[in-house]
Amino acid sequence: MMTSAKTDLIRIVADPLRLRIVTLLAHETLCTTHLVAETGARQTNLSNHLRVLREAGVVETEPCGRFTYYRLRPEALESLAELFGELAETARTTIATDRKRAC
Repeated sequence: MMTSAKTDLIRIVADPLRLRIVTLLAHETLCTTHLVAETGARQTNLSNHLRVLREAGVVETEPCGRFTYYRLRPEALESLAELFGELAETARTTIATDRKRAC
């Protein structure tokens, strides 16, 4: 079942810049300076996207002196993986049983 929280999470990570941030953070913990350099986004724009990801529970922060590092929270994405896995299994069952609605 698609909950509004999962729908929101799909919408959040579907944004191209946020998806790029998530992809980068899957490989290593980075600070805003690194993310600006990697994405080419303006710092204010990037900070707004990071805030959205943080509020959604996709990333977490780690203060380090005057820098803030961002780390991906894999469990946030695992819930989406489960959802898409369930949808794929439902589709397999539908195909295997040749289930279709009459016109």
